[in-house]
Amino acid sequence: MIVGILGGGQLGRMLALAGYPLGLRFRLLDPSPESPGGHLAELQVGPYDDPAALERFADGLTAATYEFENVPEIAARTLAARAPVYPPALALETAQDRLAEKRLFEQLGIPLPRYAVVGSLADLEAAVARLGRPSILKTRRLGYDGKGQVVIRDGDDLAAAWASLGGVACVLEERIPLRRELSVLSVRGRTGETAFYPLVENVHREGILRTSVAPALGTAGPLQALAESYAERVLSALEYVGVLGFELFVDDRDGRLLANEIAPRVHNSGHWTIEGAECSQFENHLRAVLGWPLGSTAARGHAAMVNLIGTAPPIESLLRIPGAHVHLYGKSPRPGRKIGHVNVVAATAAERDASLAQVVALADAAA
Repeated sequence: MIVGILGGGQLGRMLALAGYPLGLRFRLLDPSPESPGGHLAELQVGPYDDPAALERFADGLTAATYEFENVPEIAARTLAARAPVYPPALALETAQDRLAEKRLFEQLGIPLPRYAVVGSLADLEAAVARLGRPSILKTRRLGYDGKGQVVIRDGDDLAAAWASLGGVACVLEERIPLRRELSVLSVRGRTGETAFYPLVENVHREGILRTSVAPALGTAGPLQALAESYAERVLSALEYVGVLGFELFVDDRDGRLLANEIAPRVHNSGHWTIEGAECSQFENHLRAVLGWPLGSTAARGHAAMVNLIGTAPPIESLLRIPGAHVHLYGKSPRPGRKIGHVNVVAATAAERDASLAQVVALADAAA
């Protein structure tokens, strides 16, 4: 069996690593010949929307998936004529447009922060007058890891904020006081079966995920069930197959669980599952895409993940930390670039937290 992956970054690389023990082979399509997934799998270099490149890529595939949500939707639809492609193109189309995503949440009765559609400077002025400051202006498309957005605070010039994003279609979101940032990773198979990983608590800095802790403290029970119900609604509405990342906010004013955004792929906040869950998000994504039985999403003790941003600490120092598992992506160092991550797994939360603190200190010193 050959699984095709649109995208050759670290997520494609980790999908291949999860699939090789299952006897799978992989083919990646990416515009860059330097893609780290190419260290492990056949890499075809070409544009995602080139019909000839897609034709070559599709030859002999059992199924196909993608590793990031900004793959052109036309690529997924074109490829689907030659091989099953999961998640479906509708999920890709929805996640690529923040407005479509928010309207889906509204249709499904999932609460979210207040927002306004912004297509001009005049729209922005009216939206800020209604939603207040601070608020966040985000492009409707092509935003990730803090890109494509700007915070509007008291005294900020709205014309400058509008110009900084290129005057493209945007949404303005109220900036709610956050008690916690959470995410729930879910997986849905071809026949509709679902499974959910424990809620994860995330810490972002400069728009980039820095740490994820699982299971998130105090989230078992009603909060976990509510998060799962939100994800279940989205999975069903999109006739989804594969792993879905769902980012959530806990509003500090009233404790409500609010939707932030979805990612139709394996997700950075689920990297802890490689060592910290019975079946990793990467293996479960492949199982779902291929129509195989889903694996257990149960946690193995207490886990955490630390992203290595820009530069990695000396690997020897990381390997001395109890319960630490190092994952380097083979990417050259660059400010703001995710070049690897470290998972920490322990029998108790206290042991996990002690090792996590050591990894964070080393990562911060190296960044």
